[in-house]
Amino acid sequence: MTSLTTRLGIELPIIQAPMAGSQGSALAIAVSNAGGLGSLPAATLDANALRKELAAIAAQTTRPYNVNFFCHTPPVPDPAREARWREALAPFYAEFGIDPASVPAGPGRRPFDAEAADVLAEFRPPVVSFHFGLPSAELLARVRGWGAIVVSSATTLDEARWLEQHGADVIVAQGLEAGGHRGMFLTRDLSTQVGTFALLPQMVRAVRVPVVAAGGISDAAGVAAALALGASGVQAGTAYLLTPEATTSAVHRSALQAGATHTALTNLFSGGPARGMVNRVMRELGALSDAAPDFPLATPAIAPLRAAAERQGSGDFSPLWSGQNASGCRAVPAAEITRGLAAGL
Repeated sequence: MTSLTTRLGIELPIIQAPMAGSQGSALAIAVSNAGGLGSLPAATLDANALRKELAAIAAQTTRPYNVNFFCHTPPVPDPAREARWREALAPFYAEFGIDPASVPAGPGRRPFDAEAADVLAEFRPPVVSFHFGLPSAELLARVRGWGAIVVSSATTLDEARWLEQHGADVIVAQGLEAGGHRGMFLTRDLSTQVGTFALLPQMVRAVRVPVVAAGGISDAAGVAAALALGASGVQAGTAYLLTPEATTSAVHRSALQAGATHTALTNLFSGGPARGMVNRVMRELGALSDAAPDFPLATPAIAPLRAAAERQGSGDFSPLWSGQNASGCRAVPAAEITRGLAAGL
């Protein structure tokens, strides 16, 4: 037992990282039923889809679970930057016979809002987590109104202190090794980002709430090391990508099974820095591009290239999210991954 298991009412100090695009409710249910905390990513779900997924969870588990949202501030669209971005992608459009004029612009992902809060209130999930800080005080009060525990990610000590001061009950220390989007929200300076086991003990000393380690942890030894450094639990994502409960795409699964280990932070797929396996578009445009619009406005322009390439069995334009340590990523049930992470505790 740790302060995290006690606080969340779970058996094992394991949180399954919410992975939008690679999972739905099935993975969250499997992890919660195995004794960890399963997570449902809701950043790409509209109200109807969110309601459907929450109903599935309510029907298949009585264990605690987490629902995760982004709470970024939507950027002001910049037509000049959008034009530069589409110009950078123009040779690829031509290669796949895509008419650039047919590619719509759009927000890509929406932040947590009143409509999402309305749906959550119907189900009252026991844990609600956020990426990119916290929502407004009014929305946060609604979440707290049914007794939900609030979790959010921090990538620096300043962010951890800010989250504690603004109402987070649990803080995820997201190290540089972690796959997917960086949770950074007080700065865009990537030089502030450090590794999990450098960040973790400092964060544990800096705040009073439970701290969860995330990034580069894929086996029981890594979990034990995190707990030894003061973590109350760990959050793992990459380890679950090959499970049958995940919805990881065929090209993404193929890359993981092939043992691709070269990852990098890239903003090409959404506009925000996120860690994924290096592929063709990252090599040819550079993993980080000044042309890409701010998060999440880069997504719509690259989406048709991803779709066209994936129809050909290629992940050259796909966000192949992965942490730096994919050694624990295996094609076995999520319950087995969860229990394996907690082995020996």
